[in-house]
Formats: sequence, C-alpha cells, structure tokens
Amino acid sequence: MPHLILVRHAKAVDRMEAEEDFERGLTDRGRADAARAALAMSQAGLTADHALVSPSRRTRETWAIIGPAFGAPPVSDPMALYHASSPMLERAVLDALDGGARAVIVVGHNPGIGGFAHTLAAQAAGGQRMPPGWPTSAAAAFEVAPGVKGLDAIALTFAFDPKADS
Repeated sequence: MPHLILVRHAKAVDRMEAEEDFERGLTDRGRADAARAALAMSQAGLTADHALVSPSRRTRETWAIIGPAFGAPPVSDPMALYHASSPMLERAVLDALDGGARAVIVVGHNPGIGGFAHTLAAQAAGGQRMPPGWPTSAAAAFEVAPGVKGLDAIALTFAFDPKADS
C-alpha cells in the first residue's frame, strides 16, 4: 500500500526580514525543529522513494535538513508546489504514484499542506492524533490508496507536533 508523508516547512524569518516571500530562509528555531522532525521520522522508520518539495527557500532548507533521513530519493520541485492548494498537492501526489512511486514525501506551505493533512486525517484511522492547526515542522504519515475521487487515507501512521514534542 502506498505511503504519504506531509511536512510543513520549518519556521522561517519574518516577511519583513526578506526581500520577497519566496526567499524567506529558516530561523535557528526552524532549523532545530526540522532536525527534531527528521529524527522523529527516522526513528519511526519512515521511508520515501520520491520527494515533492516547493521550490521556495524555506522548503528547500527544510528538505536539506530532513532529506538525509530518507536517503536520496528523486526530488521534484515544480513552481506549482509553491503555496499549492490541497487539491493541487493531491494531484501532484497522485501523479507521483502514477509514475511508480510507492512512498512520497511532500514539503509544503500552509494553508494547502495543513488542509491536505487534516482532510486525510479525517478519513484515516488514528486521525485524532493530528497536531491542532498545522504548525511549522509538523509532519504526518498516512497509508493511502488512489480512490475514485482522489486519495483515500486508510490510516494515520505517524504524527509529529513540534510544539508538543519540544
């Protein structure tokens, strides 16, 4: 059964500290939270054979920290992932699965990534373990199956809330 991991980028500098939103990098806290998320996902035995990463600086920096926990899966970073909506993220995941991926990790932005995670959690067994809202560095893993209308979440297998786990 396919697996899907959803991660919100780590804490980034304030909008006023960067020339443009796309170039906002991580804060020290963001780097520390991303490292804790990577450790938690590694300890949980999560794997990925394809990564979908928004091309923004903060998502690329988050991936640089968590990516080593997954080896070196191929990475797709189309501009369409930058502030993608939940349906756009779902379409990208379905395309990756159609392309042969069996375990996909997505590093993205709110509100799309959080909305997608909560939508899947509402379908999945164990969904009550989701972090409230979807804070930076939050992560969740699901067993999924392509369904008639998109992805069906079978089970939530992992949830990381950096605020609860600090």
